[in-house]
Amino acid sequence: MGIGLASLAACVNPSARIATSLEGYGFQPAQSQCVGDRLEANLSLGQLQQLGRAARASRDGDTTPGRLTASDFVRVSGQVKDPKVPFEVAKAAAACGILTDPASPL
Repeated sequence: MGIGLASLAACVNPSARIATSLEGYGFQPAQSQCVGDRLEANLSLGQLQQLGRAARASRDGDTTPGRLTASDFVRVSGQVKDPKVPFEVAKAAAACGILTDPASPL
């Protein structure tokens, strides 16, 4: 039952799902939630799904799969064919303070 509820919550609350994913890559919780909230507010569910697929695909074969830098995140968003996605990702990253040190994890 817990897995089913978690899956349902993820569908209902994309912001929380984004935040949890970003925290898994080393982002600070407040920054992760900030990015998640902004992306949920400014991108459609379809755009968020495309971003998620691009992020997963970019991690396949990665030698450091548990680490994602701000520049990695922005670069991955550029792989989505919808130009609004990388624009909103970059805007959220800047607004949430994750682009202040490009060498540090999100």
